[in-house]
Amino acid sequence: MSLGKNIQQARKEKGYSLQELSDRCGVSRSMLSQIERGEKNPTVQVACQIAEGLEMTLSQLLGEQEEREVIVIRKQERLVFRDPETGFERQLLSPSFPARGVEFIRNLLPEGQSTGRFPRHKQGVCEHLTVVRGRLRAILGERVVELNEGDSLYFEADVAHRFDNIGSGTCEYYLVIDTPEK
Repeated sequence: MSLGKNIQQARKEKGYSLQELSDRCGVSRSMLSQIERGEKNPTVQVACQIAEGLEMTLSQLLGEQEEREVIVIRKQERLVFRDPETGFERQLLSPSFPARGVEFIRNLLPEGQSTGRFPRHKQGVCEHLTVVRGRLRAILGERVVELNEGDSLYFEADVAHRFDNIGSGTCEYYLVIDTPEK
């Protein structure tokens, strides 16, 4: 459906006359009529004004929200890797898309253990980490950062890195690895 038809349909669903919509969005009645009939194409600014007048986003008005992908990963369906020597557990909470660049991971690191050394990622890859429970030491190349419960860390992950549990009990932390699209 065209933008003009979408505007007309939304206006009618809201019960607005052309004049009422004009008053709400600041676009003349005649211009609205021409847009609805497909005789004129609005600028982005005018289209945004009309969307505001209809209490919608421009994307909604364009119909871009119709088919959104929704993926549910049940707890028992998570991809889990458990290191048999250290007990370090890595649970992938996001879908694994080869062409998309974000991984959301829950990590459980037993007391006194280390993740071991992760190799450096390619240039542009960033990691975001939040400690939910316990204490964690992040070794990022030559840099050492200690994190307590509730602390967050961001780093460019093109350096070798590892994480050590330096507290008592299991350290739980969430990690987001953001890889830019190619």
